[in-house]
Amino acid sequence: MSAGKHGAAPHAYDVAIVGGGLVGASLALALAGAARRVLLIEGVAPDASAQPSFDERTTALGNASRRIFEGLGVWADLAPAAAPIRAIHVSDAGHFGAARLAAEAQQVEAFGYVITNRDIGAALWRALRSAATVTLRVPARVTAVEVAPDGAAVTVQDGAGNEEVVTARLLVAADGAQSLVRAAAGIDNAVVEYGQVAITAAVVADRPNDGTAYERFTADGPVAVLPLYTGGYGTVWACSEQQAAHLLALDDAAYLAALQARFGWRIGRFRRVGARASYPLKLARAAATVGVRTVLIGNAAQGLHPVAGQGFNLGLRDAALLAEHIAAAPDPGDPTLLAGYSRARAADRGGVVRFTDTLVRVFSSRLPGVSVLRDLGLVLFDLSPPAKRALARVSLGFGGPTPRLARGLTVS
Repeated sequence: MSAGKHGAAPHAYDVAIVGGGLVGASLALALAGAARRVLLIEGVAPDASAQPSFDERTTALGNASRRIFEGLGVWADLAPAAAPIRAIHVSDAGHFGAARLAAEAQQVEAFGYVITNRDIGAALWRALRSAATVTLRVPARVTAVEVAPDGAAVTVQDGAGNEEVVTARLLVAADGAQSLVRAAAGIDNAVVEYGQVAITAAVVADRPNDGTAYERFTADGPVAVLPLYTGGYGTVWACSEQQAAHLLALDDAAYLAALQARFGWRIGRFRRVGARASYPLKLARAAATVGVRTVLIGNAAQGLHPVAGQGFNLGLRDAALLAEHIAAAPDPGDPTLLAGYSRARAADRGGVVRFTDTLVRVFSSRLPGVSVLRDLGLVLFDLSPPAKRALARVSLGFGGPTPRLARGLTVS
């Protein structure tokens, strides 16, 4: 059995985390200083080019997420590759509505920081490899799960096909949208298809970025253009499935011309584009975030449209609050404890889901009069300092307790 850095380990654990992507790795690191025996199971080596979680897609980390990473001891490693968002510009293509926010006016250094998933993943796993209380099983996959009132049994298969059964008092599903653990726990998952695809790519333009993040809503979907530490931009273009197929088939010059026509000339001419990737957009929401000896976090619990950049930030708050609930608990899988965690996360989770889904629906609606109303809303927002202050605080969450790590405190 491949035992990662810690060699062979007894088969009983306090917490077993299935999925070592960004959220699962963050939870494991948050528990590294607690008196817990933690097992982290990941199917793809974090430094492998095939690792789907650690690709060139960009993530906009809110300030609460930055503080969580500071508490995990990885922000110093991430900071050189993180581009601060010092301003936000929102516009509605073909209409008069626009809104602008400046970090300085809100008395914050930045609204957040843009960084690639690959850089986040690399920093988390560098730290994990030094975490003495975390046992790593990588590459390894879960082939069977059984949950019972007294614990969970997980069959783990290594890269050579060898299997072992491990037990845990708490099983954490951090294994993404197609979660095996969620299915084994008997938790339903509702999916709403938006009929859109996101195309991601890094681009270089005439003007290096000045720290402004752009969100431009179009009839086919939003286009986000985000600052990168290189001076270039990370782009996320959401469009119809048919249009995405056409755009992905274009050569680089034709693709840049299409992106220019959609986004405009605020940063000059687009000059170069990197490799393009795509993924379908949908809203997925598990019917519950806890089950018998089981917790769902990150995309196993909810998958969001990237329109407001809230998905990973929400998942990271899942991990941070779960860590503080179970770090010192006598039984990390106690049903009363898990119910308390679920209640504590409900307001934030529900608020982010509603906020994101509403943005998608309002800005994609073609009903008569809706465009006028949304543009008036943007203008009123642009004129309202209280509304801007409220949006600047979004990274703290949409309700419920703020995790200790996000407040600059330790997990326990």
